[in-house]
Amino acid sequence: MLANPRQTADDLAEWIRRYFEENGPKCSAVVGLSGGKDSTVTAALCVKALGAGRVVGVLMPDGVQADIEDAREIARVLGIRIVEVNIHAAVEGLRGALEASPGLLELSGTDGLTRDAAINMPARIRMTTLYAVGQMLPQGGRVANTCNLSEDWVGYSTKYGDAAGDFSPLSHLLVHEVRQIGHALGLPGSLVDKTPSDGLSGSTDEERLGFTYAVLDRYVLTGECPDEAVRARIDRLHVLNLHKLRLMPSFEPAEDARLA
Repeated sequence: MLANPRQTADDLAEWIRRYFEENGPKCSAVVGLSGGKDSTVTAALCVKALGAGRVVGVLMPDGVQADIEDAREIARVLGIRIVEVNIHAAVEGLRGALEASPGLLELSGTDGLTRDAAINMPARIRMTTLYAVGQMLPQGGRVANTCNLSEDWVGYSTKYGDAAGDFSPLSHLLVHEVRQIGHALGLPGSLVDKTPSDGLSGSTDEERLGFTYAVLDRYVLTGECPDEAVRARIDRLHVLNLHKLRLMPSFEPAEDARLA
């Protein structure tokens, strides 16, 4: 648990202010608003750091989003401008293009998009949308990454989807700590304590992971996990997904590889 959530919230806001001073003094923060706690807290921190006039919330339903009103509510609470872009046509267009490729279907041994490809594709289209919005703003925009440490630890994010961004306020905060920050900022408990869901698979995060965030957070903080099967699953997911957190590997030629 954070010893002083209010102080941490102040420190986060100052960190965001410094980032923008160095990387876009006139830019706006662009935040994909899902209606969940992470995007809600991120948007609130950006407002605290920059003022509501320099924060743009982007709502990106894929067709119909059952909880989209939660995203609209947080925008109203924070007083920020919103842009709503329905990505369904883009998702279906790319799906159609992929499934119309006989070479791809032959290589994959399938007759259509695989489950993982179908789940992750909208997240990548959403990130493309956020960058397009940022580049269309008069003074430019910087895209917020809204992932938290708990999700990152087990790879519960989409590479080049929600795992991308220009700055990441929550990446060193566990789920319960993000909630502490949200309450310290005075955000609605209905949003801060909302059951986490990726909005893509139809399941909650914890159902897909096979363990609770409380168990995960405790293990990350203390190394304690009484259930050996859960411990092994967390460790396996962590190792398998480290590639999402590390910088892209790049080959460096030997010093004598080039002609003088």
